[in-house]
Amino acid sequence: MNEDLLASAIDLAQKLGAEYAEARLHGTKEIGCLLRNGIPEPATMGDFYGIGIRIIHSGSLAFSATNDISKENVKGIVESSVKRAKASSSLLKHRILLSEEKAIRANWRAEEKKSVENVGFEELLELLKDIDLLIKDGRRGVAFQNRLLLSSILLEEKIYMDSNGAVIRSRVPRVGFHSYITTSYQGKIATITIPSGYSQLGESGGWEVIDRLKIFDYVQKEAENLALVVKNEQKPPRETMDVVLGPQVVGIIAHESAGHPGEADRILGREAAQAGESYLKRNDLGIKIGSKEAYVSDDPTIPHSNGFYLYDDEGVPARKRSLIEAGVIHEFLHNRATAREFGISSNGSSRAVSYDREPIVRMGNTFVEPSDYSLEELLEDIKFGVYIKSFMEWNIDDKRFNQRYVGLEAYSIEKGEVKGMVKNPVLEITTPKLWSSVDARGKEIEFVSATCGKGDPMQGAPVWTGGPNMRLRGIRIGGR
Repeated sequence: MNEDLLASAIDLAQKLGAEYAEARLHGTKEIGCLLRNGIPEPATMGDFYGIGIRIIHSGSLAFSATNDISKENVKGIVESSVKRAKASSSLLKHRILLSEEKAIRANWRAEEKKSVENVGFEELLELLKDIDLLIKDGRRGVAFQNRLLLSSILLEEKIYMDSNGAVIRSRVPRVGFHSYITTSYQGKIATITIPSGYSQLGESGGWEVIDRLKIFDYVQKEAENLALVVKNEQKPPRETMDVVLGPQVVGIIAHESAGHPGEADRILGREAAQAGESYLKRNDLGIKIGSKEAYVSDDPTIPHSNGFYLYDDEGVPARKRSLIEAGVIHEFLHNRATAREFGISSNGSSRAVSYDREPIVRMGNTFVEPSDYSLEELLEDIKFGVYIKSFMEWNIDDKRFNQRYVGLEAYSIEKGEVKGMVKNPVLEITTPKLWSSVDARGKEIEFVSATCGKGDPMQGAPVWTGGPNMRLRGIRIGGR
């Protein structure tokens, strides 16, 4: 990767009158392996490399990108960007301004013990074949008649440079797995996933991630549980009760009802046509949204996490962001432009997934904070309730206010003990009601990986979602 190319692009933009310029060389290499019922499908392979350039001239911002990184072509890209910015500046109601940030020089990377560059299609395929052998015969009389298993490696490398003097190099490899399984039992067909809820197993790191995930033990356990889920026909009670949510359910709730509505660009209305709006307004910092036990954070600096990064794509150091503290809206996610509008510094939430995508406000790893309860302690004083350990589907409105989660692996609770399975309990609730009902959180935290979609053109960003077991009081539960 060529720092001189970036420096020359920024220098030219400034000579042409730009108030600000940044350039990002961004490469992504990926390998994907698919196994359908033990038979390999064609591999997916990609190698994307190019430069993205943003300039501000006369208060107007222009973004351009190209995979032709010859000096002459990049020169032309800079010149056309300046022309476009100048031409549109007279139409602006508000000038684009960025928060003042310290110019950083850094070279960082995710920990990688077994380089992903030494892993090929053969290793990915063997992994999937070994997993398929574990589950191909089904479980407990439930046939897993159609099995689609997917494994992937993604290597992301960048050099970022801006006119403030920042120069940041980065390297993040990621390894992941997920699956889709069609089951058959007594003539009934169902589609399930491992992990459930269309989530993924994934971390940043080298090929050692597979061992760290304990993927074979995980798949075996999930296959057993999902067979029981498919066979179960016990409908959940439809009434008001106490509910304990498992880490996977807690994670998707944190992501959807605290993370997305806390994105400052969304709060300012800039995502309305693509991903929706937010129930939060710009002056809502400090308002009470939940109980004193409601704590939600976003932290991209967690080692090995799927959403791991140490500096964002505007050169700002990443840090933990406290979205909800003791039920109070505490912090929004910001890039440099939204931070300037709020009169604060950026908290390092700007990410782009490819050279041809502009950095936008994104989550990293969003989760409910743990407390000090064991699962047994969360259950012990519940006379009658439901434990929703995992989910199969969810939806939420454009303002992230009304939402619905359908349980997958779920159990009744009677006199403080987990009893038999119940089929697909439905939690349908508003965001304030949900967070106001939280009265206790477990001490063990778990994560699953996911791909968070946002933007137009779409940007699918790697993230983690998670949390501990969490107890809600007095919740109305329904069924499908």
